[in-house]
Amino acid sequence: MKPAADVLRDLVQPSNISVHSSSGLVGSVVAAAAEDDQTREKKELDQLRRKPGLLPIPVTELDRVVRLTPWDALHTLGRAIVLSRRGAGRGLAEHWGSLKYSQALTGGVNSFMALSAEGRETADYYKAIQSGELGTGFALALARNLLRRRYPNHSVSIVPADTALRAGWALTSRDSGHRSGYRYRPQFFAEVWKPGESPRVVPIACKGNHSNAAVSHAQLASASAHVEAVHIGAWDETPALVFSTEFAIEGALTVHALQADGTGGRLTGPLDAPGTGLDHRIEDANIFPGIQPPTESERGQEPAPGFHIQPKHYAWFRQVLARSAAAGLTAFAGDGAATAQYLTQRQGRRRFTDPAHAATDSVQDAHQRLLDIDFVGTDHVFRLNRTRVEAFSGVADHLFHHLAEGRVETYRAEIHAQRRSWPLLAWDSEWDGPVSVHQDGSVLAMRVLPQA
Repeated sequence: MKPAADVLRDLVQPSNISVHSSSGLVGSVVAAAAEDDQTREKKELDQLRRKPGLLPIPVTELDRVVRLTPWDALHTLGRAIVLSRRGAGRGLAEHWGSLKYSQALTGGVNSFMALSAEGRETADYYKAIQSGELGTGFALALARNLLRRRYPNHSVSIVPADTALRAGWALTSRDSGHRSGYRYRPQFFAEVWKPGESPRVVPIACKGNHSNAAVSHAQLASASAHVEAVHIGAWDETPALVFSTEFAIEGALTVHALQADGTGGRLTGPLDAPGTGLDHRIEDANIFPGIQPPTESERGQEPAPGFHIQPKHYAWFRQVLARSAAAGLTAFAGDGAATAQYLTQRQGRRRFTDPAHAATDSVQDAHQRLLDIDFVGTDHVFRLNRTRVEAFSGVADHLFHHLAEGRVETYRAEIHAQRRSWPLLAWDSEWDGPVSVHQDGSVLAMRVLPQA
């Protein structure tokens, strides 16, 4: 059993990640989609609408070998699932679930990242959970880097798609309003933004497996149906990203990735109209579900299943995305009251104000100075290989105060101005553990506690 201190040092050890994105991959995904369509036809199931025209991602935007650390991937995963509404927790402590993978990966500066012995053992029992969650961490880390390279003068925020869509549609029978009745939707939206400009929105679907490339081809075919379920603007003009991370039981980790181009996804319109500012509180909308195809006759066509953000919804959706991203940050810092102000009722406002189950709550009452930056947040103590360790998550102090007081516009202006100073990832000798700081101002850190 490896000492906990060694495990923590391994978390900031960079390793190589293999990225596969080629015309050959496109052909394999098209073939997998055709095979699935035939199977669905034989079983008399509805045919899926899939994102047309998937393409390889240019190597100028996504290197075919990317260097990442496990700690960056776990920080990315923790931020992604903090509003996921999984399990009995009310959301404030759900991001700690990312730490269960602290020993799941292995690698080194001169090697490719792969599953560790513990990761392989876990895969024997929890294949779908481990591959899905770790796949999310790696896919979003790559998507974030890709979009920053594509739009170098912009910032990128990742927002859970279910959280954003719930502000306008009922996704389940428990939600009030018009239920969509369609289970295909992307897992995340990437919002590419710059103060004073209309943001771009890119739906992202990410999956993972412990099998082989053939399974990844099928997963990407399925992912193409998930991203097709959201149209922003004109029919089939919304750009998208799809990922499948292959965690081979024996061998290197490989991320298979494709994209779809399009002129849609831009939330245009006046940014200073009354009631449309990002500091303005919003309530649930009730948008009728369905995507309106291009009309070719006076009678038009029946809407396709899915979610359509049309120009009349652009200002509202800008607010939803920015305020949902703010909610994810305040939840990551453990502040329920600050989080609730940013969410609508359907999005889960009550989850952050009602009493929580024992051992599932977190409280914003911790202060730490990490990498010479002051942070406020919440902490969590658990055992790693029988050793007590402490994890801390939070937001830079000066930024958190803006969010706690509802000043989203000010917060965004400051992090955009500081975007070239962060991210940071290092072993902090004063803290005595790994520290990851992302460009959104969030931090994740862990250390061994002094033994009594």
